Amino acid sequence: MNIVKGILIAFASTFVLLFICAIILTYTNISESIIPTVIIVITIISILLGSSISTIKIKKNGIVNGGIIGLTYILMLYFISSIVHTGFSLNIYSIVMIILSILAGMVGGIVGVNRTK
Repeated sequence: MNIVKGILIAFASTFVLLFICAIILTYTNISESIIPTVIIVITIISILLGSSISTIKIKKNGIVNGGIIGLTYILMLYFISSIVHTGFSLNIYSIVMIILSILAGMVGGIVGVNRTK
């Protein structure tokens, strides 16, 4: 149940951060060329947040649970993308995102398990 909670927190924070980014891009002169970098940063922040919050209560196996959260999050994201976009394929960018997502989940899991209230 904690893994599901972590994934939901990660997706919710992704939506909020993407919305803020869209508003900033709309109302400022910031170049749209930063979008790929911003997407990576938002994904990592969201997974870190979701995995750390969801592992606070379990106090064990944070690295495993966080990694599962990161992997599940990114696989769900790519599954949805493959349904929505025709011609979707995995490339080096996708592989980097998968690896970063797992690592971010693991780090978030470690932080959550070792966090004191």
